[in-house]
Amino acid sequence: MTLFQERKKAVLVCGFMLLMGLTACKSQQIPENKRLAQEILNDQRFVEVDRLARSVIKEGFNAGSGYSQIWARDLNTFIETALEERSSSEVRGAILLFFALQQANGEMVDGYVVKKDFTWNDDTPYYAETAPEHVGFKNTVETDQETSLIQLLGKYIQKTGDYSILEEKIGDKTVMARIEWMLDYLRKDRFNTKYGLLWGAMTADWGDVQPQDDFGCDWNSLSHEAIDVYDNAMLIIALQYMADFAKKHPKSKEWAKWKDEIARNTRKHLWDKQKQKFIPHLYPNGSPLPAGFDENEIHYHGGTAVAIEAGLLSKAEIAVVNKQMVENVRLSGMPSIGLTLYPTYPKGFFRGWMSDPYAYQNGGDWTWFGGRMIQQLIKHGFVKEAYTEVRPMIDRVIKNQGFHEWYGKDDVPSGSGKFKGAAGVLSTSIAMFNDWAREVK
Repeated sequence: MTLFQERKKAVLVCGFMLLMGLTACKSQQIPENKRLAQEILNDQRFVEVDRLARSVIKEGFNAGSGYSQIWARDLNTFIETALEERSSSEVRGAILLFFALQQANGEMVDGYVVKKDFTWNDDTPYYAETAPEHVGFKNTVETDQETSLIQLLGKYIQKTGDYSILEEKIGDKTVMARIEWMLDYLRKDRFNTKYGLLWGAMTADWGDVQPQDDFGCDWNSLSHEAIDVYDNAMLIIALQYMADFAKKHPKSKEWAKWKDEIARNTRKHLWDKQKQKFIPHLYPNGSPLPAGFDENEIHYHGGTAVAIEAGLLSKAEIAVVNKQMVENVRLSGMPSIGLTLYPTYPKGFFRGWMSDPYAYQNGGDWTWFGGRMIQQLIKHGFVKEAYTEVRPMIDRVIKNQGFHEWYGKDDVPSGSGKFKGAAGVLSTSIAMFNDWAREVK
C-alpha cells in the first residue's frame, strides 16, 4: 500500500469514527432531552409559580402593589398572561388609552392614571383632549416608551388576531397613523445621525435613573446623552412586530430598512468583539464617569437579554454571554442572572436609593429582566441551562409567596411585593418550558 493510500484509509477511518461518535452523541442527547422534558412537566414549583402569577395579573394592569399607574413597559411583559386572565376588550381599552395620551410632538407617555389618583409630586403632568379623564407621566431620561407600546400592541394582535385595532380612530388619527407619528418623533428627537442609533440619558443598563441628580428621572442640565444596546434593541423588536401588522403600509419597506440599519449600527458601535460583550455606552457629548473608571468592564445583563431577543447575537455568542452572566452571579454573590449589571458603579456615583452597589438598578437582581434571558435561552435551544438558571427565581417566589420588584444581597426582597412584570416573564417562561417539554416528550 502506498503512503497516499494509507493516508486516505486513515482519513476514511477517522471520518467514520467521527460520524459514529456524532451519531452516538445525538442518540444520547435524545434520552437526555426526554428526561429533562419529563422533569419539567412534573415540576410542581412551575405549577405553583404560574398559579401565583396569574392570580396577581388577574388583579389589573397596574405595575403592582404600591403602583396605581399603568406603564407601557410593564404591561408589555405580562400582556400574554393578562389576555388569558382578563377580557381582550379590557386589554384593548388599556392599550388605546396610551394612544389617546400621545403628545403634540408625537411622543408617547410612560403611563397613566385616572386624574383622582394623580397624587404624587410630579411637576410635569401630560394631558390630552382625547383622554380627558386621565393624566400621563413620563420619565424623560429613557427612550423605550414608544417601542414598548408598539411591542405591546404587536403581542396583543398576535394573540387575539384583532387587526381592527390599527384602524381605531382616536381624535383625528388612527392607531396606525399614531404609530407612524411615534416613529417620526424618535427619528427627529431621539436619533443620533453620527452613529445611526437612538439615544437617551446615561442610566444603568435598561434603567430609568440618571446619576448626579437627586430625582434622576427627568432630562435636565445634569443629563448626558448616551447610546446603549437596550434602547436600540427595543426599537428593532418593535419594528419586527410591525413587519407583521404593518406589512401593507406604504412605509413598510422604509421601516424594514431602518430596522436593518439599527441592527448593523448596534453591532458596529456597541458590540465588543474581543470581550464578547456589549459596551455600556457611547457618549457623543461628554461622559459623566469619574476619572479613571473603565465602564467597559461592566456587563449589562438586561440589555444583553433584550439584544438576543432582537436577533443581534449568534447562538455561539449567546452561549458565551450566558456563561459570563453565570460567572458574574458567582463573583457578585447575588442570587440569579437577574443581576442587572456586574461589576457595579462605584458607591455614590448614583444618588439616593442607587447610591450603594447592588441596590435597585445598580446591580440589584431583577426577575423582570432575568426572566427574559430565560425565555431567550429556551428559544435558542439552551433549555438545560435555562432550567438550571431559572431555579433561584422560582424558589424565591415560592419562599416569599409573591413577585418582588427586585432583590438585594442575600436575596432580600425589595420594592413592590406584587410586581406584575416579574410575574409575567416567569409565567411566559413556564409556558415556554412546558411547550418545549411536550414537543420533546
